[in-house]
Amino acid sequence: MAVISSTINFSDRGENDMVNVTEEVEAHIRASGMNNGICNIFIAGATGGLIAIELEPGLRKDFPAMLERIASKNMNYEHHKTWGDYNGHSHVRASLIGPSLTVPFRKGKLIHGTWQQLVFYEFDTQSRNRTLYLTIIGE
Repeated sequence: MAVISSTINFSDRGENDMVNVTEEVEAHIRASGMNNGICNIFIAGATGGLIAIELEPGLRKDFPAMLERIASKNMNYEHHKTWGDYNGHSHVRASLIGPSLTVPFRKGKLIHGTWQQLVFYEFDTQSRNRTLYLTIIGE
């Protein structure tokens, strides 16, 4: 059993940007030379998350709308009193979605549904430079 660490760097466009990282993750798995195992993808940061979703135009609208219903941008958040940056909803949303995914791979390819992609989701109110940390475990 081997373990390889890797990173993927990119910039996003800010709040509600969805960045498909499926192909980049799979490229790192191929480069690892491993055939079978798991890949953990982690975003270090309190306002980003990772989801597995069908990244199509309807869901690009539905997902942010769902988040607005659950943790509205227009609510009063105690976080605003701490830093005055008015992104309390970003932190709450990121905490609900979570900072990581673990996905199996076989024969060097990620296992996922036909229409399913691995997607970084930006919850913060401004664009950011992001780094995904990959831990590839397998043989």
